[in-house]
Amino acid sequence: MPIRTINGNAMHYHVSGQGEAIIFIHPPLLTSANFNYQIADLSNDFKVITFDIRGHGRSAPSETPLDYTLIVEDIKQLMNELGIEKAYLCGYSSGGSIVLEAMLTYPERVIGGIMISAMSEVSDWKLRSRIWLGQLLTHWKAKRIMNAAISAGNADSLPTFANLTRTAKHGSVRNWMQYYRYSILYNCTEWVHTIRTPVLLIYGQKDTGFYRYASMLHHKIPDSRLFFCKGVGHQIPTKAHAAMNGLIRYWIDYLRSREQESTEPAQPISPDLSWMAAQTPASEHEELPPQ
Repeated sequence: MPIRTINGNAMHYHVSGQGEAIIFIHPPLLTSANFNYQIADLSNDFKVITFDIRGHGRSAPSETPLDYTLIVEDIKQLMNELGIEKAYLCGYSSGGSIVLEAMLTYPERVIGGIMISAMSEVSDWKLRSRIWLGQLLTHWKAKRIMNAAISAGNADSLPTFANLTRTAKHGSVRNWMQYYRYSILYNCTEWVHTIRTPVLLIYGQKDTGFYRYASMLHHKIPDSRLFFCKGVGHQIPTKAHAAMNGLIRYWIDYLRSREQESTEPAQPISPDLSWMAAQTPASEHEELPPQ
């Protein structure tokens, strides 16, 4: 993984595979290691790009306070560095809010937005409490406790836990706190109806607290498709990686067929879609592709 100066800050990033680019964006404290399953699988068909946000993982701490505008600019300049004109952006949890900000700021650079357990605002007390707790722990500089708890929550195995904690321990608690603080204040809901970029929404069937955000984004974004992965909660990139990767392939194939003015959507690459819920809990939703 190279480290280069991007937008005035040393950034740690990784590029694997060839084809259309997908850039993955992680939430606070976690790092690009959260997308190792996506690197291993999707790089067979796409150029997969992961990076550590400023003050996270191996990227240098940021002297400039961390906010979504700054992170989006970092992504744009990383694309320039790599010679990528347009890319799919995939954000997990708070990383999904950054995808929204990018589509609102630089729509010409985004082929499509992929939102994993994402939100355009933080408007329920449970999520606000969790983010507030994250801010409080960063204020107390409880780095080891936070790292262990969040890495354990996202790990599907002991090796994954070890990898997540190993990479996260290098991060800056001050930048973590700024990321948490900005995420609880961010709200672009009133603007998402202006997004014309196609959007894929993926949520966990057990992540009931995020149903409101799934429904909100699906209703407001004109060109969106919504899917729920059965038997999983919030931590989809690690705990439902086969479902997530399969849906990304299916959706991109669908967009390609639509561009070719096909009357029928393309069939998914994997014929076995049994890992997805047969029905979604949202009041309105896109039907799942035929099995």
